[in-house]
Order: sequence, then structure tokens, then C-alpha cells
Amino acid sequence: MSTADHVAQLTEKHHQIEEKIENELASPSADHVHISELKREKLRLKEKIAMLSRTEKVTH
Repeated sequence: MSTADHVAQLTEKHHQIEEKIENELASPSADHVHISELKREKLRLKEKIAMLSRTEKVTH
């Protein structure tokens, strides 16, 4: 898998997590622990995407 494909895959996963967060926040019985876990995962993906993007720019 190329770096660009991997970044695209991670970006899609990042968007899916954002949707999950929005849905959870809209729920009257929102689980704030779960929301925090989702936000941490979203941040981890964002950092991984940034790192891969920087790596790809350096190699080109």
C-alpha cells in the first residue's frame, strides 16, 4: 500500500470517528467516557496522517 493510499484510509477512518462523536453528543444519554476515547483515537489518527504526509513530502 502506498503512503497516499494509507493516508486516504486513515483520513476516512478519522471522518468516521468524527461522525460517531457527533452522534454520541446528540444522544440524550451521551457516554462522555466513550466520547473521550473516540476523541483520543481521532487525535491519534490526525497525528499519524500528519506524520505520513510530512514523510511523503520529504521523499518527493
